[in-house]
Amino acid sequence: MNNTPTDCCADPGQKLLSVEQGRARILAAVPAIQSAEQLHLRAALGRILCTPVVSRVDVPPFANSAMDGYAVRSQDCPDSQAVTLEIIGSSFAGAPFAGQVGAGQCVRIMTGAAMPDGADAVLMQEHVSRDAGQVRCENRIVQCGQNVRYAGEDTRCGDTVLHAGQRLGAAELGLLASVGVGEVRVTRRLRVAFFSTGDELASIGTPLGRGQIYDSNRYTLFGLLSRPEIECFDLGVIPDQREAVRAAFREAGAVADLVLTSGGVSVGEADYVTETLGELGEISFWRMAMKPGKPLAFGRLGEAVFFGLPGNPVSVMATFYQFVLPAVRKMTGEQAREPLLIQARSTRDLKKAPGRTEFQRGILQAGADGQWHVSTTGLQGSHVLSSMSKANCFILLPAEGTGAAEGDLVTVQPFQDFRC
Repeated sequence: MNNTPTDCCADPGQKLLSVEQGRARILAAVPAIQSAEQLHLRAALGRILCTPVVSRVDVPPFANSAMDGYAVRSQDCPDSQAVTLEIIGSSFAGAPFAGQVGAGQCVRIMTGAAMPDGADAVLMQEHVSRDAGQVRCENRIVQCGQNVRYAGEDTRCGDTVLHAGQRLGAAELGLLASVGVGEVRVTRRLRVAFFSTGDELASIGTPLGRGQIYDSNRYTLFGLLSRPEIECFDLGVIPDQREAVRAAFREAGAVADLVLTSGGVSVGEADYVTETLGELGEISFWRMAMKPGKPLAFGRLGEAVFFGLPGNPVSVMATFYQFVLPAVRKMTGEQAREPLLIQARSTRDLKKAPGRTEFQRGILQAGADGQWHVSTTGLQGSHVLSSMSKANCFILLPAEGTGAAEGDLVTVQPFQDFRC
């Protein structure tokens, strides 16, 4: 990187970077947060674990029944002949049977209850008939271990149950609780500052003046950044005034690990973003071989990572998902993973010009033939924000191609891949 404010997007000879190349450069440059905090389990939901967790107990801690039924000795039921067993007691969850099961005996047992000494199998209650203090089993071969959950079957003492970099979801919280862990060490929240610039932007609730539009990108970015591992700083709309822009950049760089702006990174913008970045930070302007989202600024603002996203609302979302979100995952210490891509059949012809990968907005659904099918949301302009609201996926059309015909298999990236 250099700190010259040259807009590389203005150089028609500059080679466009592929999405993969741009993502790789960004991930190679962004640092991971090193500081952490200790949180109780419920407060840690959605956060990124920064140290592995080792179990100090077996789960389950004792052999127990997987069914409601009768704990028996498998040798008492060697074949399919009828067997009558004496009921000598009961074992409930939290109230185990204290005695020993001997020859010809059984214990009434409930799901999750400890297996009594001497018993090694459980007969389901549906497979026996009961009369007074006895049960009768017919045409059932009982094997050792049948319907029994053994100690340590899920987790053994000393097992690493979760690794650093894992996101703590509902299953992970339950798993930690099951091994008796009440607090975990997680990466501290990533501090992200964002703002919009431009005299053409009007705030919600005020009448639009001539040539003005409502500022939607800040609300889009707020939604994209509202994640458990992120702390947001919305700095508002900054007017096209040199000192106001400079003050906003200084404030953002002072409070945040990551700074996001929208607009002002393509050729001919009448603002002070490029000038200010050249003064206060280190910035590279790239041209990405993608549509929407060709211009992208990436660099540093003080100690913070900086992204200058395009101004069109769909371009903001497309570049956020493809570049900013992977950077957020690395900075918060989350385990790296490749984007989720699946194949689906297009329900119509899809047209594009060669030269850039297109991220068309699509609606993915399962067909009656058992295959995935995808259709577009209609108008695909980068200003058509409603296309993102209607969509549940991106349709990825390769840069070198001219689109796809109806019935062709196309690559689809479900929006589910972007969620926590």
